[in-house]
Amino acid sequence: MKRSSLAVALGLALAMPAFAANSPLDLVGPISDYKIYVTDNLAKLTEQTQAFTAAVKRGDLATARKLYAPTRVSYEQVEPIAELFSDLDAAIDSREDDHEQGVKSEDFTGFHRLEHALFTQNTTEGQGPLADKLLADVKDLQSRVDGLTFPPEKVVGGAAALMEEVAATKVSGEEERYSHTDLYDFQANVDGAKKIVDLFRPQIEKQDQAFVGKVDKNFATVDKILAKYKTKDGGFETYDKVSERDRKALVGPVNTLAEDLSTLRGKLGLN
Repeated sequence: MKRSSLAVALGLALAMPAFAANSPLDLVGPISDYKIYVTDNLAKLTEQTQAFTAAVKRGDLATARKLYAPTRVSYEQVEPIAELFSDLDAAIDSREDDHEQGVKSEDFTGFHRLEHALFTQNTTEGQGPLADKLLADVKDLQSRVDGLTFPPEKVVGGAAALMEEVAATKVSGEEERYSHTDLYDFQANVDGAKKIVDLFRPQIEKQDQAFVGKVDKNFATVDKILAKYKTKDGGFETYDKVSERDRKALVGPVNTLAEDLSTLRGKLGLN
């Protein structure tokens, strides 16, 4: 005897986990709060970039090198939004691999081009135009974001994007290859991802409490390892000081976070 379609539907409903639906209005507050977070970070980025580029232009190598990593933190925390403007992201944050002629390419500008001069060539000589362009590009980014309506799917998806960035370039030490200041970026990406999770925590918990617990545990594991390499001035040791054991210990929770956070948009109905 065949079961009725109603009975089949009822059986499927009972077999599925009971998730409480989030209304689009539930996301308005977190999106607004995230825009404030991004705006504050970009204001800080502009201020610190001004100090950094001023040191480069006056030929103060020691100060420029000292300011390089801390200045980049605010950019790394909000990178998913910065990347919405691909022209500026390329100008501000591209690496030599992104350019056909590497460091000799005329279109290789931004932080990493200056990083090469400061930490590999040990000089500020001739870097004034690059410093001016970096500051102008950062100010342009700040202006564009001010007028941006944040797409919810990009904001929520940003948590996974930040952890994927860590997995792809931070653990390997690829990004800050001249200065070895990768841990500053590493922590900034983790903090940026965690901020997104925290802002949407009530909505995520409504969907999957166990998921939140798992994510929090992996964030705590990463933070604990990074804390071992913090310096007294609030910065970090260079990446070459990180033991092979700790590098391997970071891979698991970082990859798991990237995978888990990639499901956030689906959990919040934004796919």
